[in-house]
Amino acid sequence: MTVPKHLEEAAAKMKEATFRIDEARRSPVTCENQKVWLEALTDYCLALSEVQAYCNESVHEKLHELAGRVGLRKFPAGS
Repeated sequence: MTVPKHLEEAAAKMKEATFRIDEARRSPVTCENQKVWLEALTDYCLALSEVQAYCNESVHEKLHELAGRVGLRKFPAGS
């Protein structure tokens, strides 16, 4: 799967987790609702981590492409 596709998937997970967090916030404060909220928050954090990783990977790929276009034999130059 391509990086943009992975990024879209991770963003969709974040959106779904946000919905669940909002639903849990509107519900009465009970142990069960706190559990639901915490699980949704955990899913949100994991999806956010995925988004950041795929964004970093995308930037890395673009930097290598640019290095190739300007004719750098080694990238990064120090390695």
